[in-house]
Amino acid sequence: MTHSIHTGGCQCGAIRFRVEGDLNDASICHCRMCQKAFGAYYAPLVSVRGADFTWTRGEPKRFRSSSVVSRGFCADCGTPLTYEAPDGMAVAAGAFDDPSAFAPSMQWGIERKIGFVDTLHTLPAVPTEDDLTSVDYLADLTSYQHPDHDTQAWPQEKNQ
Repeated sequence: MTHSIHTGGCQCGAIRFRVEGDLNDASICHCRMCQKAFGAYYAPLVSVRGADFTWTRGEPKRFRSSSVVSRGFCADCGTPLTYEAPDGMAVAAGAFDDPSAFAPSMQWGIERKIGFVDTLHTLPAVPTEDDLTSVDYLADLTSYQHPDHDTQAWPQEKNQ
């Protein structure tokens, strides 16, 4: 029996993970704790219960956000990584190398859902390429973000 393999990590590359198994439990949480933990209107999470989860580079620092939940994050770049509860762990969907693989099927904490979230799709939309040409300082932009795949080492050595 073959299982799906999913990889991911933080923005700076100090932490990487691998999950082997079928992940079918993606959700969005609107509770205030998740809003604060993610610095966002909601938290997209993917349960890894029942899957083989491994930290392949580094390990997150953890903050105990309540009497039963710890939240893992990269101590170097601040990327939110995990929601850890007694019934299992969920990983931030955006930390996966391919977050599009995890369409949410459930929303939690809707009592704190911010009203305009349901209308975000109606806002004007601009492709990144258009934004890059809108101001001069973006013309020389160099990304230091880890790529969406595993690397032997990070950061990569710069060519001299």
